[in-house]
Amino acid sequence: MALILTSPGWPEVREKFFDVDEFRDTFPDIARAFWLDIRVFCIVEVAVLVLGLVVALVRTIEAPALFPLRLLAIVYTDLFRGIPVILLVYLVGFGIPALDLSGLPTEPVVLGGIALALSYTAYVSEVYRAGLRSVHRGQRDAALAIGLTERQAMRHVILPQAVRRVGPPLLNDFIALQKDVALIAIIGVAGEAFRVAQIDAAADFNYTPLIGAALLYLAVTIPLARLLERWAPGYSGRTVA
Repeated sequence: MALILTSPGWPEVREKFFDVDEFRDTFPDIARAFWLDIRVFCIVEVAVLVLGLVVALVRTIEAPALFPLRLLAIVYTDLFRGIPVILLVYLVGFGIPALDLSGLPTEPVVLGGIALALSYTAYVSEVYRAGLRSVHRGQRDAALAIGLTERQAMRHVILPQAVRRVGPPLLNDFIALQKDVALIAIIGVAGEAFRVAQIDAAADFNYTPLIGAALLYLAVTIPLARLLERWAPGYSGRTVA
């Protein structure tokens, strides 16, 4: 810190990135725009939780009749885990409107949410699948032995245990998702916090608004990180099975 504060370029950096007046003028608009990020995050999170579980169940159930669906789920997971999120946002955000097909969404915020959901569903499905695989087969056998059907055993015995075990890695993925919501700004989503900060910064080439946007993301991700530490001490990093 002392090295930074005594560096020759510090006065210019302080003026361009830490201008108090600029922060006071621009932060309210950025904070209002951040509400859009929160809404997108919440909607995408719900979609990812549901779709990720569906994909994981398809890959886990070994019924021969489901082989085509299992193959499709494997291709989906490999494909969307392999494409960088920022590239996927570009492809969906500009590719779908270019098709010019009726009935397809064209709103940038919707397309950005779809891209995030496609990417994170692939990651979360593998987290779910790891949790399902971690439940000992004896649990299933015991459930069947007392008269439960395969579906009942999955619903009442295996799934509850799996979900409890994958809670921490799921929360870690959603911390990453909250940050990646800012990527929808690259396809022209109006009213998004990072986009508003970019516009304010470009107006007078002062980058203090970007610091304001960063503080808003930290206000969400740091409490989530502390919650993760309390839930699973020592856990860190994205889990991919």
